Amino acid sequence: MTTPLEVLAQSKYMLLNTFRRDGTAVATPVWVVRIADELMVWTNPTAGKVKRIRRDGHVEIGPCTRSGRPLGYPVPASARILDPGELDAVMAALIDKYGVVARLTQLPDRINAMLSRPPQPRGGIGLVLV
Repeated sequence: MTTPLEVLAQSKYMLLNTFRRDGTAVATPVWVVRIADELMVWTNPTAGKVKRIRRDGHVEIGPCTRSGRPLGYPVPASARILDPGELDAVMAALIDKYGVVARLTQLPDRINAMLSRPPQPRGGIGLVLV
């Protein structure tokens, strides 16, 4: 039997629904990887979804297409902001799953390093099904 966690971990894209203060859902298609019993998402820590998760960790997640068209029903989950020490494992898992395309997301940091500029902010979200 396949669990929702396994289905979402195998999906190429996942629709992450966060909620505004008024309860309006904001849907964002994201890449997702599984580490242990958690689903992990790489994101900019200044993104709106991170702000909404800091306020309320209740989210809904489900498989989707690249453009965000749902491919199944959303399931409730609890979200948390990842610690900086967890981010290297998330990037390694993303590279394993998405290959060269995931490596390209690191290109701005490498260019900034060559030009002695500070790196771009890095962040992630951990999701646990409830």
